[in-house]
Amino acid sequence: MLVNRSFHGGPHPPPPHVTRSNRYTLSLSSSFSSRSKATPVLPSSLSILPSRRRRSSTRFCIQSEFSESTSNAAAQYTRPFSVKIPVGDRHILVETGDMGRQASAAVRVTDGETIVYTTVCFADVPSEPADFFPLSVHYQERFSAAGRTSGGFFKREGRARDHEVLICRLIDRPLRPTMLKGFYHETQILSWVLSYDGLHSPDSLAVTAAGIAVALSELPNSKTIAGVRIGLVNDKFIVNPTTKEMEDSELDLLLAGTDSAILMIEGYCNFLPEEKLLQAVEIGQDVVRGICTEVESLVKRCGKPKMLDAIKLPPPELYRHVEEIAGDELVKVLQIEKKIPRRKALSSLEEKVLSILTEIGYVSKDEAFGASEKIADLLDEDEDEDEEIVVDGEVDEGDVHIKPVTRKPTPLLFSEVDVKLVFKEVTSKFLRKRIVEGGKRSDGRNPFEIRLVNSQCGLLPRAHGSALFTRGETQALAVVTLGDKQMAQRLDILECADEYKRFYLQYSFPPSSVGEVGRMGAPNRREIGHGMLAERALERILPSEEDFPYTIRVESTITESNGSSSMASVCGGCLALQDAGVPLKCSIAGIAMGMVLDTQEFGGDGTPLILSDITGSEDASGDMDFKVAGNEDGITAFQMDIKVGGITLPIMKQALLQAKNGRKHILGEMSKCSPPPSKSLSVYAPLIHVMKVKPEKVNIIIGSGGKKIKSIIEETGIDAIDTRDDGTLKIIGKDLSSIEKSKAIIKSLTMVPTVGDIYRNCEIKSIAPYGAFVEIAPGREGLCHISELSGNWLEKTEDAFKIGDHVDVKLIEINAKGQLRLSRRALLPDAPTEKPKLKQQTSDHTKESAASNKAPDRGTPKKVVNIEKDGLMGGKTEQPEDRSSTVKNTSSIGSQSVEDNLAVEKVVKRLVSSAKVGERPKKRSSKAVSSISDKNEILCIRKEQGSSSAHPPEGVHML
Repeated sequence: MLVNRSFHGGPHPPPPHVTRSNRYTLSLSSSFSSRSKATPVLPSSLSILPSRRRRSSTRFCIQSEFSESTSNAAAQYTRPFSVKIPVGDRHILVETGDMGRQASAAVRVTDGETIVYTTVCFADVPSEPADFFPLSVHYQERFSAAGRTSGGFFKREGRARDHEVLICRLIDRPLRPTMLKGFYHETQILSWVLSYDGLHSPDSLAVTAAGIAVALSELPNSKTIAGVRIGLVNDKFIVNPTTKEMEDSELDLLLAGTDSAILMIEGYCNFLPEEKLLQAVEIGQDVVRGICTEVESLVKRCGKPKMLDAIKLPPPELYRHVEEIAGDELVKVLQIEKKIPRRKALSSLEEKVLSILTEIGYVSKDEAFGASEKIADLLDEDEDEDEEIVVDGEVDEGDVHIKPVTRKPTPLLFSEVDVKLVFKEVTSKFLRKRIVEGGKRSDGRNPFEIRLVNSQCGLLPRAHGSALFTRGETQALAVVTLGDKQMAQRLDILECADEYKRFYLQYSFPPSSVGEVGRMGAPNRREIGHGMLAERALERILPSEEDFPYTIRVESTITESNGSSSMASVCGGCLALQDAGVPLKCSIAGIAMGMVLDTQEFGGDGTPLILSDITGSEDASGDMDFKVAGNEDGITAFQMDIKVGGITLPIMKQALLQAKNGRKHILGEMSKCSPPPSKSLSVYAPLIHVMKVKPEKVNIIIGSGGKKIKSIIEETGIDAIDTRDDGTLKIIGKDLSSIEKSKAIIKSLTMVPTVGDIYRNCEIKSIAPYGAFVEIAPGREGLCHISELSGNWLEKTEDAFKIGDHVDVKLIEINAKGQLRLSRRALLPDAPTEKPKLKQQTSDHTKESAASNKAPDRGTPKKVVNIEKDGLMGGKTEQPEDRSSTVKNTSSIGSQSVEDNLAVEKVVKRLVSSAKVGERPKKRSSKAVSSISDKNEILCIRKEQGSSSAHPPEGVHML
């Protein structure tokens, strides 16, 4: 096969080609000017042959008229064209002809301020024939589109991220069914997001842009495709919803199709009924139909001629030969139930067909077969004669022919690749015929039957959760790991800068799962796509982060595969999550549906036949792969691929209803899991305690440069402390005791001390020349100045105290930096005042205060109140209910007179003396929120402001 696109005047005219049926003639497309002559490219093998007695034996002529005609033709393709297409409640703008003019086609599609640029190119020379279209799709989101740069070290976009890979698959899957068979030129579609406004998603726009570019290019496709997203907000369907609207949407459906059929759907929903999903698909199909109609009119204006002459199909007589040789044996081989024996038998039968056709002379395995014959035609036996192969006027203008050479008739030859392609198609035909006519599939099931389901949990003792799910010859090992935020998956995508996923599923498909040898490495596009489908299916049944504050990772390793391993990952992942103790909302299952569209060809009545729980061969030979996950009430995820020209809504409805019955059966079998899920946290799983503090206290817990939070982790032995700006704290540890210790320290750090609070039995942590540092609560210290340590004068602190001593102190001041000033002297029975000059003045006032309080104290019953301070059990305070006995609270020493301070100190001393340390009041008290057990209970007595029973004293505070 020869193709030449290196013409002067541009790459746009379709190239010449060599058909399989005539390997000895080079013909030019009718689109060329009749006045022009072109030069075909000779085989590469010709150029390396040694010349014997002359430089060249051929000469080609190119007329100048060809350049003029092609340049005029190229000019019409480079003219800018644009069209506005209505989509939902707005328009999208399609522009072509002003960018990427050397590509086969290039378009720019704009929605709002989001712009996607897409190009289509294909190779000049076709590749070897294969059973798939040689198409590659690359989609990239430029961070500059949103005014950002990549977070990586090199500050440029590198290999495709998972998000981009998923969109590549969305573009690829609907395009393949529209490509005509027999076109083997390697094709590449490149798509870039050049501008992103944060509202209009580029993924559905990229699908539409690719469909328009292919329609405008020379690629031979059957139909124009377009893509659209459908959301459901407040029971109302929205076409191409914005990102803000999608936050409240119950449905995320991306649909691609033609003006008459649906080619691909993929999406996720919140247990949406089948009827609602069908309504969304119907709305999306109407929108796609309108887009395709507008694109068709654009193609008529500026589209390029299709390369239909480049299509090369195997000759029809080869189908007849293969069926005659292998037909009877194919019927027997397709009845083998097991996958591996059936695959080996088919491979052996294929080799047999090749051998028989080679023996009778119909197949040549010589790779240089075509080239060698062309060389023999071009080089005459008489090499001494200087002869021109092409002579002006000898043939029609515009045509180039090789001078015919008389040779003996030979039988028609087929290539080995053609035989393999035909054998695969014949095998698919016999498989369909067995299902439609006989009503039996390869493994003996009827079209609606589900394979045997078996599952077990707790397979891996050290894992947090594990399950092995088996359905027929498909098996998935699912493992769950629980962790904190550090285990979350960081996303570096266009829509958000630093987003973390608390749940993700990673799918792997080793070659051993199908009994083959293959290369192991990074996950391919198929693995990424299957993993995301299973992840989004399970995401809807997970508890909220408030109810279950863990990061959840699910690994699904396919150990056996014969059909729908992604849906096996859904079933196995659900069981593994239950085994890990994750409180799921419900159980879900997944199933894959297949289809034989044209049953009349295989002995049926023409009605499409839907197959439940398809195997690998039914997926390869069938017309549809429709995966649906959910429970009895609704759907959580779905994905449909079509290998034909598309399906209609009635067919989809039948498939959805049949899938619902299949899910019910699988869920019933999953409930028989043996051993069943433990539904409790593993002893090896980390413990996470969530607590709430005031947002302004978070920095106190973190400390300068994170020193405080690091010291808490080292002191208590916990794994980590996760802090958030809203005051939420997550304490992660391996055991409960370490978490309780860290809780106590955090509560003490975040407590709100008040001037006048009294702390009993506090330890002296360190001694300085100017005083002692006393720990009033775990991790919270204050300074007791040397002048406040004793009622008598002290020269050195060490003279009376040492580190480790326990003292009672009173909080007398909080400075501007939040540092605490304590006093022991204020609690001594005969504490002298600092200034003797004021002693006489204050004594009279103290006596008056004592006299005024004396009468009510004797006759009025006292109310006992437990003061809870930030989760710490406070001391006991007796407070008279009579309003006349109220003692005014002071916030600092400097703001009140000395007389008031002395009166308050004596009143507090009298109240404390009636209760021993550690005793609980006999009268009814308020219920404690929490307490901390220690060797010595820390008692905190606070002056209360207001003594009326109608105004309860302050004492319980948020952290």
